Amino acid sequence: MAFTFICHTNAVSEGAMGLFQAGRKSVLLVWPQGGELKAYRGRCPHADMPLTDATFNGKTVTCPIHQWGFDGMDGKCVTHLVRNALHPYELRVEGDEIQVDVGPVKAPRATA
Repeated sequence: MAFTFICHTNAVSEGAMGLFQAGRKSVLLVWPQGGELKAYRGRCPHADMPLTDATFNGKTVTCPIHQWGFDGMDGKCVTHLVRNALHPYELRVEGDEIQVDVGPVKAPRATA
């Protein structure tokens, strides 16, 4: 496994979420109330849209495009009877760093 630094532990608190970049990949960190910190791919599995403006109420991540909701504990869809789920990433905390295994990391694209 190749873990990549995502952010420091103080960047996300219980009941909150944050969207971070690892090269070209976006990582959604979610800390459900009463649960453990989770890492998911930062795109909605329904329409592969970025979760940039997603909301989180401490339990459910809601995609702003079509209002699909996903359980912060396991990533499963809670608003529709489908098997769609947020794609989980392996996560670890080393000291004050949150690290995630997102696979090979490519450098961000240069802006024009």
